[in-house]
Amino acid sequence: MPFAHSLLRHLLMSCFCLALFSSLIVAPEVAVAEDAKPAKAEQPDPEKYAYITIKGSYPDTVAAQGLFGATQNTLAKTIKQFRTAERDRHLTGIVLKINSPELGFGTLHELRQAILQYRTSGKKIYAYLDSATMKDYLLATACDEIMMPESGVVMLLGLRMEIQFFKNMLDKLDIKPDALKVGEYKSAAETISRSEMSPEFREEMEAILDSYYEMIVTTISETRGLPKEKVGDIIDTGISTMTEAKEQGLVDVIGYEDELLDRLRKGNEETKFDEKYGKEKVDTDFSGFGGLVKLVNLMMGVETQTRASKTPKIAVIYASGPIMPGKSQSGLFGNVMGSDTIVEAVEKAADDETVKAIVLRVNSPGGSALASDLMWHALEKVEKPIVVSMGDVAASGGYYISMGADYIFAEPGTITGSIGVVMGKVAVEGLMEKVGITTTVLSRGKNSGAISILEPMSDSERATMQKMLDDIYQQFTTKAAAGREMPHGELEKLARGRVYTGEQALKINLVDELGTMPQAIAKAKELAGLTDKDATETLELPKPPSPFEQLFGDLDADSQVQSFTRLLEQEV
Repeated sequence: MPFAHSLLRHLLMSCFCLALFSSLIVAPEVAVAEDAKPAKAEQPDPEKYAYITIKGSYPDTVAAQGLFGATQNTLAKTIKQFRTAERDRHLTGIVLKINSPELGFGTLHELRQAILQYRTSGKKIYAYLDSATMKDYLLATACDEIMMPESGVVMLLGLRMEIQFFKNMLDKLDIKPDALKVGEYKSAAETISRSEMSPEFREEMEAILDSYYEMIVTTISETRGLPKEKVGDIIDTGISTMTEAKEQGLVDVIGYEDELLDRLRKGNEETKFDEKYGKEKVDTDFSGFGGLVKLVNLMMGVETQTRASKTPKIAVIYASGPIMPGKSQSGLFGNVMGSDTIVEAVEKAADDETVKAIVLRVNSPGGSALASDLMWHALEKVEKPIVVSMGDVAASGGYYISMGADYIFAEPGTITGSIGVVMGKVAVEGLMEKVGITTTVLSRGKNSGAISILEPMSDSERATMQKMLDDIYQQFTTKAAAGREMPHGELEKLARGRVYTGEQALKINLVDELGTMPQAIAKAKELAGLTDKDATETLELPKPPSPFEQLFGDLDADSQVQSFTRLLEQEV
């Protein structure tokens, strides 16, 4: 073995010396050849752009872990991309591809503000759209430049509500709607109990449209430097071709996406357009036994054990979807907010000593009065600052759970208010008889049929249910008045089931300020006595369902049965 090692060493040394000798011999020749070549033109340093696509929906939830590492796109994650880009010294700019996203006016405002905040860094953002509807275009107006292809169109068709009323159809089917409410503007049951809008319903919807229209005209006027009268004329025109849009000042450049990218490259082919910019890098290597364990943990929602951080935290609790008692659920038709889930999240944040304040992000049209009150009570008990950030809608029960906060932010286009109560049912005995179904009723107690779907309420049943609704309304308005620190009579005049935009709600003191979720987080830090210099973390709650739960849902049969048997829950 020593002989073999010695021989190998000598062979390697010989090869090394031969290679060195050869290089010494040819080096002068190479040098001469290099001297003879013309000098290459210096390439500028490659630039980097974030390529962000805005498409689909942007739910107000904690990002759920999908199968094999994919994560759900959320509003908070997208805003974080812009914040990262704002601080990135190595980033030249952003290319924003707007591809028919599904945006409410609240979400639209959040994204516009995130773009405008990014622009304070001095870096450019270029919007590209194949075509533009109203909300697409409003988002693009936050950018430095708007570019569209010559075949595209800008469709600023204005605003339109089309509300279907089903009473006449129900009459033909011999189905009798039976609804009760408190508040003349509480219009949720009108679509089944009337054949046209009530004067009160029309009044509040006209006011909502006026508020939105003024918001749209002002935004386009201020960002594009156009008189409001001209913007109104453009909206009345409806559809603008690219030639017209360019002449009107709606777009800056007519061209295709590849032409935009070529222009930004400036001849440097190494310019990078990062389509995954600012997104979490997920480990998707599931090879071997360790990979199998990782995959199982991922599917079951088992979190990686990390050392608990002592850094001060702001808890962000997402309260999204229609409100029901029990656990939150995700389904084909969207999320349902369960009071048990939100109460648990509130208690977790309250008990965590590192959590210094709570931001409650509300995006809900309302729902169960009982569930709303249980969540309000849980928030009311917390001895830490609570700030509400309202999204697209925080109405009825969504406003109810906001009342216990120390400070309320709304987006200008948030739909809020609707302080009122409604409940109802449809009586289907006539339809059942038409199709040959007969029913025998046995009962005890003169109000036993109050929630039966067989027949309308009797006078006694109606009086009993109305008494309950009146009591709920009194609780609602009393708590709202206390939360807003105004006399009950003054609050009651603003209530009556009427809905408002965020801008309207600010004028009548139903909210404290117009602003975004980042502004709400900043306010929470302020109320907690933290400064901008204090390092903080964000704790997002409640924990999203695991991929296994997303696939199979809640396998507790009892809870499923209870969900289906909660008939005619009174709603706020």
